[in-house]
Amino acid sequence: MYNPYSLEGKTILITGAASGIGKATSIECSKVGAKVVAVDLNSEGLAAVMPQLEGDGHLSFAGNLCNEEFLISLGEQVPALDGVFLCAGVSDTTPVKFITEEKIARVMNVNLVAPIMMLKQLLVRKKINKGGSLVWMSSYGAEKVEPGLGIYAASKSAVNGIMRAYAKELVARKIRSNSIMPMMIRTELLSTLNNISDKDWEKQEAMYPLGFGRPLDVAYAAIYLFSDASRWITGTQIKMDGGSNL
Repeated sequence: MYNPYSLEGKTILITGAASGIGKATSIECSKVGAKVVAVDLNSEGLAAVMPQLEGDGHLSFAGNLCNEEFLISLGEQVPALDGVFLCAGVSDTTPVKFITEEKIARVMNVNLVAPIMMLKQLLVRKKINKGGSLVWMSSYGAEKVEPGLGIYAASKSAVNGIMRAYAKELVARKIRSNSIMPMMIRTELLSTLNNISDKDWEKQEAMYPLGFGRPLDVAYAAIYLFSDASRWITGTQIKMDGGSNL
């Protein structure tokens, strides 16, 4: 049956694949036919995800994306790719008057520098096929900045900027580059980090007419951007806010 959103025959690399949005996207991509190359720092989490992928031919690589040796090894070992989901990331909740260079470096290295340097290794080895798709994990927080999230917002604003640079420079090879900007996505990690009670979650969710986003919602957006259905879209941000900005 004809399906313009199928990923049959495509190989997709996904960072941050052991949990949250990266995990959901890995599983869903496999369901629509993709061979998944799952990458994460968490080797145990990665090992737990791999059996959940449908089909065969999937690969996993555990390592630190901020480590140059790992990136070189990854670039050498991965097969030719049709898509890359730059999903691995970290947050920070430091008010501006308490920001340190160390905190800036930590967030920027993971959210911005690491994906750029990984793509460098892939591009110099011609590991991204003509017609491929780069999907960057940004955030609505890049525009709607909350107190304490300044460093995180800055990193995601930078992601949106560099995303457009890749779109511009790679368009000759028909390689597309887009970002996804979700608002509140209720992941297990977010629930644990913020230590928010169920009652507080209910209050927060009331601000979203469509409810909180799920990792699956972002996964479906990524699948669209990897599919041939989005062949005419590049340099664009997909904003996902559950109706909260209507």
